This record gives sequence, structure tokens and C-alpha cells, in this order.
Amino acid sequence: MNVLILGSGGREHALAWKLSQSKKIDQLYIAPGNGGTQHCGTNIDIAPDDFEAIKNITLKQQIGLVIVGPEAPLVKGLTDFFTSDEELKPIPVVGPTKAGAELEGSKDFAKAFMQEFKIPTAQYQSFTKDTLNEGKKFLETLKAPWVLKADGLAAGKGVLILEDIDEAKIELENMLGGKFGEASSTVVIEEFLKGIEVSCFCYTNGKDYVMLPEAKDYKRIGEGDTGLNTGGMGSISPVPFADDKFLGKVQKQIVEPTIEGLQTRGITYHGFIFFGLMNVDGNPYVIEYNVRLGDPETESILPRIKTDLMNMFEAGINDQLSDFELEFDARHAAAVMLVSGGYPEAYEKGKTITGLNAVKDSIVLHAGTKINNNETVTSGGRVMAITSLDQTMEAALSTSMDNAEKIKFDKKYYRKDLGFDLK
Repeated sequence: MNVLILGSGGREHALAWKLSQSKKIDQLYIAPGNGGTQHCGTNIDIAPDDFEAIKNITLKQQIGLVIVGPEAPLVKGLTDFFTSDEELKPIPVVGPTKAGAELEGSKDFAKAFMQEFKIPTAQYQSFTKDTLNEGKKFLETLKAPWVLKADGLAAGKGVLILEDIDEAKIELENMLGGKFGEASSTVVIEEFLKGIEVSCFCYTNGKDYVMLPEAKDYKRIGEGDTGLNTGGMGSISPVPFADDKFLGKVQKQIVEPTIEGLQTRGITYHGFIFFGLMNVDGNPYVIEYNVRLGDPETESILPRIKTDLMNMFEAGINDQLSDFELEFDARHAAAVMLVSGGYPEAYEKGKTITGLNAVKDSIVLHAGTKINNNETVTSGGRVMAITSLDQTMEAALSTSMDNAEKIKFDKKYYRKDLGFDLK
């Protein structure tokens, strides 16, 4: 079978790296891909949300399965585009319909969904420009810190956690005034949940599901979880506190009610669900849904999956997920993200990357890179993840950190404290 992966980040390189090991795949294509994915398959220079171009390449290359990496094409309705086209309809897409993608596309939709199906989450209210004053009054009913979330997609940066109520009121006004563009035309204000975060994932055909390894990611640019929020500075899997008892609660209280809720709503869902959770005194609460795999979590969870991913996708397509199990590597995985100087604010691109050949005992998963005149250069804020597996979290981190030092580019930065909150 020929397979097409849509996307260009570290998540997509991790998917391409894993799927390139499958004997069930004849040709692997990545659109548009990056400087690393070209070593796993063939990069095709088309955007993940250019539906007509995707249709053309799918038919031309006789693609048998499309795997959607990022959320934006799903929110725009890529899966619906396939199911409504006579030529594309027989080709399965790993990614929900537009209705299902609203779990990530709209924070307000997601919170209302959780409330309806009694899925544990923080109390909240949603506000628009017309209800700004009511929003400010609602802030006064909550205790510090105050959490403000842009309703729509904001590239992982639409969440503000503020310690001062006056600042929270100003930021609410800024967000509703267009700070995150159309994404913050509605803002969700919710109570702050005190605990530690964990990311859990399932793959589902809308009826049955299989759990993937969990991970802990690190979103802040600075050590000790300080500074600006980024798309993710690294991840670790497994997560020590996510034992069988906790994960059992996740499945019974969150995963299963979510899938049942989708069925009740009549929403077709074939793909991944990412549950961003907070562990509050041993109980899981949903902070957010994503309708795809996480980045940088994918860079630590996929290396821990021993099973051929194509077996999982086939089980989902053929309605055989109820009897399917993934085999996990018991070792710890640590993914350290190298980023461009200045990220997540202004940064320069086109910096030459050296030292890749010196890396030993780690997997290098590219995110913001491209090949320019036979040189690998930076093309994004998050440049690449260095993932290592070992018997302990500390040993895996040590290997990743050692290899992170070997890779050089101007103004390279990475966090050296990953796992500090898990020891």
C-alpha cells in the first residue's frame, strides 16, 4: 500500500520514521515534509490544507491511506472532502470529520461537550466582545491564577495563565480585541486546576479504541517552567505517576465517555484523540482535547511502540480494534527539543545545522528544517527533537542532552531540566 502523511513538523517525521519500518508500505509520501522526512519517504511540496492538490497526488500516486498530522486541515474539513468525493471516498483518512475536529477547533464546543457527557473538567464560561463586562465580572468569582483560552486554533499559543486579576481583565479585552485574530473572538475563562499535566492518547474508529503510551510535555521556554508558552520544548514517556490505577480512571471517566458522546452526537470519528489532562490528587481532569497526535509528545511515544502501526490502522479500518493491543517498549523515552534563538517570538531562519552525523544512540526527528544546497538548515522555531531510550528517565535524558550538544546551529537553545517535576 502507498501511504501519504500530511504535515511538516516533528510529529510528522516521527510518524514517517515509524511507518518507514513497516513491511506493509510500498511507497511513503510526506506532504510537504521537512529535512528529515525525506530520509523516510518522498517529500511532496504541497500544503496540508490544499485539498485539490492533495486529491491530485492521492489519485496520481495511488494512495491507499492518508494520515493527517496537523489539526488545521481537519478543522477545515479534509476528511469530509474525501468522503464527499466519489474518487476519494474509498480511501480511508486517519483524522476525524469537521464535526469531530470541533473538539479541538473550538474550546467552547469542547467544554460544552464535556459538560453534557459528564467528563471531568474545570468550571468555565465563554465570552465575546459583546459580553466583555460579564467576562470581567466572572473573573472576579474565580481565584488566582486566571486561565484565558482563545476559542479557536492559535498554534498552541492561545492560552494565558495570569496571576494578577487586573492583568487578566486587560488580556481578556486584548484577546477579544483580536490578539489572536479570529481565534480569540470568543474566549473561554476557566478555573485553574492545581496539579501536574499528562498527555494521553487513543486511536479510535469511533466505536472501539486502543491506548497509546502517555507522555509529559514541557510547554514553557524557560527552565523550571518559566517564560513564554511554546508549542513544546520536549517530552518524556512513560510518566511515573500515570500508573495502572490512574490510567484506568482516564479510560473509564474520560476516554470511553468521549467516544460514547461522539456516537450520541452522531459524529463520525476515525483517528487519534489527544487528552490533555491534569492530575488533581490522583484524579484526571481534561484541560483540552486535540484531534491528532501531540507535538512534541509523538517524538517520545512512537519510539516506545513496538507494533507495526499499519497493523493498528488496518484494525481500525476493518472494525477489529476491540481485539487489538499495542506492544510497548518498557524503556523510558526522552525527547529534547532544540529551538531557534528568540523562539517563540521573533527568530531567524536559514541557520546551517552541523553535527548530525556525530549523534549516537538517539533518534533525530526534524521539525523546522529543510535542505538548502545539500545543507540542512533551520526553517522554524522548533528545529528538531533528540529522542533516546534507556532503562531510566535520567539515563535517557542524559543521552539526549549529550547528543543535543553535538548538534550545532547559530543561537541554538534547549531546556536542560526536562523531568525536573517527575523525580
